[in-house]
Amino acid sequence: MRILSILLFLSSSLLLQAQSKISLVDEFSMEPIKDATIQVKGSSRAAVSNKNGEVFINFSEEDTLQIRHLKYRKQNISNLKPGEVIYLERFTFRISEILLLGNPQIDPAQSLVKTNFRDKVVQPKNAGELFSDINGFSLIKRGSYAMDPSMRASQYEQLNIQFDGGTKAMHACPSRMDPITTLVNPEEVSRIEIIKGPFSVRYGNTSGGIINLVTDNAVETTDTFSGSVSSGYESNGNSMVNMVQLEGRLNKWDLSGNFSQRDYGNYEDGEGRSIPSSFRSLGYNLEAGYSFNESNRLKAGFRQSFGRDVKHAGLMMDTDEDNSSIFSLDYKYRAEAGKFKGLTAKLYYSFVDHIMDNYKRPSFNRIEAISMVKATTYGGKLEAEWKLNNKWRLFSGIDVTNLSRDGQRERLVKMNMTGEALAMPMEFKDKVWQDSYINDYGVFAETRFILNKKNIFNFGARIDHIVSESRDPEESFAELYPEIGKRNEQLFSGTVAYKHLLKENYSLELSYGRGARPANMEERYIAFFNIGRDPYEYVGNPNLKPEVNNQFELGFKGKEVYIGTLKNFNFSVSAFYSIYENYIVGLVDESLTRKNMPTQPPVHPKVFRNLDEAYKTGFELSGELVFKSGIKLGTGLAYTYTQNEDLGESLPLSPPLVSRSRVEYENSKFWTGIYYNITADQENIAPSFGETRTPGYSLMDLKAGTTAIKNLNIGVGILNVFDKYYYNHLNFAFNNQADFTRQPITEPGRNFTIFINYNF
Repeated sequence: MRILSILLFLSSSLLLQAQSKISLVDEFSMEPIKDATIQVKGSSRAAVSNKNGEVFINFSEEDTLQIRHLKYRKQNISNLKPGEVIYLERFTFRISEILLLGNPQIDPAQSLVKTNFRDKVVQPKNAGELFSDINGFSLIKRGSYAMDPSMRASQYEQLNIQFDGGTKAMHACPSRMDPITTLVNPEEVSRIEIIKGPFSVRYGNTSGGIINLVTDNAVETTDTFSGSVSSGYESNGNSMVNMVQLEGRLNKWDLSGNFSQRDYGNYEDGEGRSIPSSFRSLGYNLEAGYSFNESNRLKAGFRQSFGRDVKHAGLMMDTDEDNSSIFSLDYKYRAEAGKFKGLTAKLYYSFVDHIMDNYKRPSFNRIEAISMVKATTYGGKLEAEWKLNNKWRLFSGIDVTNLSRDGQRERLVKMNMTGEALAMPMEFKDKVWQDSYINDYGVFAETRFILNKKNIFNFGARIDHIVSESRDPEESFAELYPEIGKRNEQLFSGTVAYKHLLKENYSLELSYGRGARPANMEERYIAFFNIGRDPYEYVGNPNLKPEVNNQFELGFKGKEVYIGTLKNFNFSVSAFYSIYENYIVGLVDESLTRKNMPTQPPVHPKVFRNLDEAYKTGFELSGELVFKSGIKLGTGLAYTYTQNEDLGESLPLSPPLVSRSRVEYENSKFWTGIYYNITADQENIAPSFGETRTPGYSLMDLKAGTTAIKNLNIGVGILNVFDKYYYNHLNFAFNNQADFTRQPITEPGRNFTIFINYNF
């Protein structure tokens, strides 16, 4: 009997040694796929993947493997080597929301993905705050409502910010009271995808990088009907948020929708001062998708959001109303065989109607002002994917983005320059946007060359044709630019990147990108308006040259897996250097006088100009230790140095050195974390932009949550545990506020939060 047992053991060992391992992974979630069947074509050899997505089967490189799974597209794969990873695509595949798949052979260079936003929620105010914990990012804050992300001292139109793979919506307010981050609920966002420079040409022109906000999508569920109810509260400001989400499937249809409501009060800073920051907002989103078959899918979406009574501590006015509507239509086709692999198409339309006034500001006693502005953005994209052979993959297409804005400011001047009341108030009407438009027509091609399993090259080029015009220029603006009219420009962008896969889970990237962006509408056509962080009026310049970023970057990242107490170690390092051509900034023009209150300092406005020489350089470091006990230790460090060589100072809005550390513990029913951030002094400043030295500070947050009750998630937090009084270098200064001098907006003091989510 013992001899028989030995023989059985030896035979099974020999059989296992003869088998080869391959791994199956979901191309979107990167999770292993279990219960998939793999069979060697023309034989009886077959196997089923385990819970780790591993399949052990005896095959040779000449064999064709047939892969089948109920939820994934079937595949026939040849020339497969043992140990390779196969990425499978779901039947009801996503349209084009996803830019980054986690596949090193497909993803753009110097990219990263931030996920799990819905797993450990303690309630952010809007989608802008989701960037606060991402290494290399900062926030530009004008209040609690309007927040813009800044990456490596690039912001606004220097970053190409979109959601769901290309849908764009531009703000109507020249002071950016309504950026795109206010149009998407943070509870909807499932992941943020980031390309850290001009290293891809497929998603529109950019000089600083690409950000894609991916919202939840009904296609991910297989349930006939499901949904969730969420509610959150913050003690500092007595603030509430509520949201309902529903989604379901019916035959080839999938439907989803949500409704949200937010009511935020004024918060108190670390010294107990009440900061004007309250707002109310309502919004809803509806989506419907139809899968004709495994290879054809159509999806339509419509969302609206309504902001009311929004206080902006750092701006001259408050928002009375902000109404936005966004429609999108997406189509995707996947080819079964041949070199042509598929086609994606997108159309979108957005309209923003914005009303702002100074009725509750100190300046109302002198000048009564109200602005009514609107912005229309529409465009689309058509892209084809080609697999020319096993080494070459090509993406080519065209895209269009058209933006038009109009509106006026009505002023009623009630006092003269000496402060005496006028017997007859004087009425003025100012053209905010001068009925302007900027149309962008782009054509692009980007290819991946897979030299072998370890060496991958990326090449891309795009040409943009820009058409811009002010159809109703202000008289004073037309006098500055007597030959103003329709203007045509051509932009060239390109990228070259090399990726070397050193070993499993290790990669080294060397990239160059030339990113060109045209001057935005504020930089071209704003006419004597206060739109910046400083008290100057700004004047546009329709003759600006495109801003160009020549960025070089080296990145190294890896993951080491261990057997003992330590489960794995993750790390990433990146360093960049950007040489700018024609960097656009506002410079004081002493030949001009401000239009509103012409004797009030600063008397001379700023006019947007191109700089001759400017550069940025910096780095990001991050590391994480994951223990089998559920403990995680993480840290990150980011720094960007900028220089305006023309003026011998920093470029505006350059963030200081930031360090982020965390200690987390998680098991199947509970999670908790301690988060400690250190922000250094910022002495590298731009005095011409009104910047002053900013002191550093450190913050600690405590967060915890539980999923002990089925389908119920509860998250709680204590933010700014030690009630620190502080402000960030990128914060706007208090503006036109009765009880505040012109100093940077201070951040919230200690804040207790709770967020509850129930899934059904």
